[in-house]
Amino acid sequence: MLMNTICFVFYMLASGIIVTGMFQEKGPNKLAAIISVLVAMGLHITILRSGILIEPEMGQNMSMLNVASLVGWLISITMLLASFRLPNTILLPVVYSFTGLLVLLNGLIPNAHVMQISVQPNLLIHITLALFAYACLAIASLYAVQLSYINLRLKEKNASLLHSSLPPLMAVENILFKLLLVGTVLLTLSLVSGFMFLDNMFAKEQAHKTALSLVAWGLYTIILIGHSTFGWRGKPIIWSTIIGGILLTLAYFGSRFVREVILNA
Repeated sequence: MLMNTICFVFYMLASGIIVTGMFQEKGPNKLAAIISVLVAMGLHITILRSGILIEPEMGQNMSMLNVASLVGWLISITMLLASFRLPNTILLPVVYSFTGLLVLLNGLIPNAHVMQISVQPNLLIHITLALFAYACLAIASLYAVQLSYINLRLKEKNASLLHSSLPPLMAVENILFKLLLVGTVLLTLSLVSGFMFLDNMFAKEQAHKTALSLVAWGLYTIILIGHSTFGWRGKPIIWSTIIGGILLTLAYFGSRFVREVILNA
């Protein structure tokens, strides 16, 4: 728990440095923020390693909070790397704070869902594709929120203190569609691998996950076809992307939250 708390503090420190810097003319202290978040990520991966990789003969602890924490780490490191080239500074405090909160909750609420992934390579492929698909599409949802915020600020007559930190509208929109394309491809591969390698995709415990994932996949596919064929953009794309992210979150974590957190409380 001590390491979880320290990790949380460094994630929040990085978030605080970025947020306070947005209100200063010279901007955030990027070096301090990067050092803070790298320390947090180093502690985070150590926590994940000890929490997921338990005794080899027992399996891996793929509890809901462990999986959510792993996804948070993937999103955080992706956003950090992307920040060197892409306009995502405004999103970083949100990502780092949420990831830090997941790490803290993981220490406060011990839980277990042991699986023998190491002896099931097909399951490992499916889970890996699913994790990366969700991480990519979750980032797309964040960019959709950022795009909505930029649209709102551009319609206002008075520029806010954050206005100078806003990235170009078209740049964010282009990144959003690229993320949707990559995420949808990964989600497609994840679903295909699930139907190929697993026998229980429509079993009682998995039916809702499969159904919601298919609905989300259909929604993302329609968005991409509509954009490429008819030039769709704006609010319908933003809200559809956010709804798709909510559907995937419910698919990946909905029933497990009820089983592992609420019922065990």
